[in-house]
Amino acid sequence: MEISSKENTHFFSNNTILPVDRSSFKSESSASKEKQSCCGGIKIFLGALSFVYFAKALSGSYLKSTITQIERRFDIPSSLVGVIDGSFEIGNLLIIILVSYFGAKLHRPRIIGAGCLIMSVGTFLIAMPHFFMGRYRYEKFPSTINSTVSISPCLQDKSQTPLSALEKSQAKINTGCEKEPGSSMWIYVLLGNLLRGIGETPIQPLGITYIDDYAIEENAALYIGCVQTVAIIGPIFGFLLGSLCAKLYVDIGFVDLDSITITHKDVQWVGAWWLGYLIAGVISVLAGIPFWFLPRHLPKPESRKDSSTSSEQSKFITEDNKDQPKSYQHQVKIAEMAKFLPSLKNLFGNPVYILYLCASIVQFNSLIGMVTYKPKYIEQQYGQTSSKTNFVIGLINIPAVAFGIFSGGLIMKKFRINVSGAAKLSLGSSFFGYLLLFSLFAMGCENSDVAGLTVSYHGTKSTTDYEQALFSECNSGCTCSKNDWDPICGENGVTYISACLAGCQASNGTGKNTVFFNCSCVGTLESPSQSSSAVVGPCQKGNECPKMFLYFLVISVITSYTLSVGGTPGYILLLRCIKPHLKSFALGIYTLAIRVLAGIPAPVYFGAAIDTTCLKWGSKRCGGRGACRLYDSSALRYVYLGLTLVLGMVSIFFSVAVLWVLWKRSSPQDETLSANWERGTCGTESRKDNFVNSDHLIQTTYWPEKETRL
Repeated sequence: MEISSKENTHFFSNNTILPVDRSSFKSESSASKEKQSCCGGIKIFLGALSFVYFAKALSGSYLKSTITQIERRFDIPSSLVGVIDGSFEIGNLLIIILVSYFGAKLHRPRIIGAGCLIMSVGTFLIAMPHFFMGRYRYEKFPSTINSTVSISPCLQDKSQTPLSALEKSQAKINTGCEKEPGSSMWIYVLLGNLLRGIGETPIQPLGITYIDDYAIEENAALYIGCVQTVAIIGPIFGFLLGSLCAKLYVDIGFVDLDSITITHKDVQWVGAWWLGYLIAGVISVLAGIPFWFLPRHLPKPESRKDSSTSSEQSKFITEDNKDQPKSYQHQVKIAEMAKFLPSLKNLFGNPVYILYLCASIVQFNSLIGMVTYKPKYIEQQYGQTSSKTNFVIGLINIPAVAFGIFSGGLIMKKFRINVSGAAKLSLGSSFFGYLLLFSLFAMGCENSDVAGLTVSYHGTKSTTDYEQALFSECNSGCTCSKNDWDPICGENGVTYISACLAGCQASNGTGKNTVFFNCSCVGTLESPSQSSSAVVGPCQKGNECPKMFLYFLVISVITSYTLSVGGTPGYILLLRCIKPHLKSFALGIYTLAIRVLAGIPAPVYFGAAIDTTCLKWGSKRCGGRGACRLYDSSALRYVYLGLTLVLGMVSIFFSVAVLWVLWKRSSPQDETLSANWERGTCGTESRKDNFVNSDHLIQTTYWPEKETRL
């Protein structure tokens, strides 16, 4: 209590503090106790930083939840969505070196506040295209617009309608509609996410070091742990917000919802994706406000003044150096720069570090790609809506990851596990996690029966080119376009790409209640001589699919937990197997490598691989290929899970190599070398009692940002 009083008294006193006796000091601190409780200090900074961590985690996870919405709204392939997702890491890398070097020399709280402002601007910029690109237009049958006009879907008589779908499409191309507003608005989403990455950069390095510099040493780990706990809560709210917005129509408030002919279960449905970004942007602005009023420096605790430990800044800028001539300081800087290459050589000459770095890069490629497209996989494989998918991920998967990270640290502390034990725990976690993931191959759904794509019009499996198989004798008399996607469900349980391709001759009703009659192709499967009816929208997946989805959820939660258990032991292995004076440098190289070699490329090539499984591409209003409307369920399952597992197995190979190197160094014939190595680069035995410290918690910040997206 006395230390807290001293901290706040110094904070509110003038720059020049006159010497006073101890009794008067205590009297003054007692008189200002009420003022201290509501102003200034490390705890207010801790609360503000926790809110910022919550804000950035919420906006990042919300972006993941809107991947499929953005893809449909802008009519872009998954590979391009991967580029948009990776732009956050690019923005982060652009200024991370500048922020890390110059940030500690400047006003750290205000730099964090400026970062929050930039982050909010980027978040608002992502939502801006919605207000400039016009209303969302999906493919629909003309008769659903006006019930007073009866139009035959089959269009056997071209005089029934003034302009066919093909003619309208060609007319738009001829009039140069490629220049229509909105055709390239996805660029603003990419730039907005890039700004988000730039704004997020100073939060972690400057915020954590500020706490480490001015908090009481024994409280620093607790404070940083609180920040990380709040950071894990952020993605939960992000995905729940994504679930809520996905239920709302994209143009809610601007159009009559009764005129919308699709539901949130349709693959053309786009939710109010922009609304969540506006909410996240406001939260980012609010989170940055307190930092503009916090001081550049706080009084150091008495325990740190009297001890040999000092703040991060004072380790590099000592009082002795300040008193030295400029020429001497210049010589010191040259000497420090000369140590860079030897330090780099020393670091990459450490086999444990380089092998663990390779294992982490490959594993994060696996995890980031899997997490980015997990919502899409659930939607396409199990026929779930975007709203339900985000709800499940936010409420089930992320808490499992948080509990796994906590369990890993608890196991390390309770059983006092050393470096070799940490390597074994990390390896075991990865092995059993990917083994569970392998079982998901058996928990997929079969392709929906779509006439001309997955089945022929006669009920057999389609093996020919789908563009040719879309046309059959039953719809040969109709004037249909193969590019349309306005699915209907026949009473025989088969989905048809459009009412025209189903050979429907008449329709009744409007909007979602439209019913098509005399559909010649619908009656082909069971009773060719009898025509049948169909309703708007695709047919549901098979009866076994809901059960498979339940099994998938159970295995997915267990897998997320199992993989997360190895996160903390992995970082302990990284921290303990490098020389102490190279720790910061090694962690910087590690973070840089993960971002450049995993965070940026993984979403891109995962998206490109998923694009190869598309059976039916949508067409843009101005011509050209749009977003995918239908995926081959089996191919999607093999590509998505297969790519994840292959990368996981490679990472396990590197982890085994790490364990082998550790075992070799601890072998009897190398006992002397092992002892020296344990003391110099992997010294854990002497630090078991002080296992959980601020260094450990600082470096585990990367796992909540990446793994909580599972």
